Amino acid sequence: MGARRCSSCLSCLIIPLALWSIIVNILLYFPNGQTSYASSHKLTNYVWYFEGICFSGIMMLIVAAALLVLERDTPYKCCQSENCNKKYMSLLSIIFSVLGIAFSGYCLVISALGLVQGPYCRTLNGWEYVFEDTTGSFLSDPSTWRRCLEPAHVVEWNIILFSILITLSGLQVIISLIKVIIELSKILCTTYSVIIQPGII
Repeated sequence: MGARRCSSCLSCLIIPLALWSIIVNILLYFPNGQTSYASSHKLTNYVWYFEGICFSGIMMLIVAAALLVLERDTPYKCCQSENCNKKYMSLLSIIFSVLGIAFSGYCLVISALGLVQGPYCRTLNGWEYVFEDTTGSFLSDPSTWRRCLEPAHVVEWNIILFSILITLSGLQVIISLIKVIIELSKILCTTYSVIIQPGII
C-alpha cells in the first residue's frame, strides 16, 4: 500500500511539471513579451523543436494520465490470476515510465543545447548566433551579453527559461526513473510474488 501511494504521488508530480514546461516553452517565443520576433522567425532554432510544449508537456501529461489509470485500486482485469494481472499492470507502468524518460530526456537535451548555443540576436554585424562558437563560456561572462542589441535582454531571457526547462525536464526524468525502479521491484522482488503453485505441473 505504501509503495502504491508513493508511486501515485510521483505520477501526480509529473502533471504540474508538464504544465510549467508548456508555459516556459511558450514564453521563449516572446522575448520581453514581444510577438514580432516569433512572427519573423528571429528566435533561436531550438525553440522550434517544441521540447517543452510537446515532449516535456503534452506527452508527459499523457504519460502521467496513463500511469494514474494503471495505479487505480480496481485495475483492468487482463488475466484470470490476480498476481498475473498485477504483474501485467506493472509492466505497462514500466513501459509508460520509460516513454516518460525518453520524452523528458529529449527536452533536457534540446534545452541544454539551446542554452549552450545562445540566442539568435541582432549584433553590429546583423542577425546571428554570436555565442555559437563559445561552447557556453558566455554563460559565466555577463560582460559579453551586451553584444546582443536586439531583442533587449534576450540573453538573460534565454538563460533563465532554458535553465528552468532543464530543471523541469530533469525532475521528470528522475521521477520516471524512480517509477521504473518501483515497478520493477513489484515484479521481481517482494511486492508481487509470482510463484509457481505447488502441485501444478
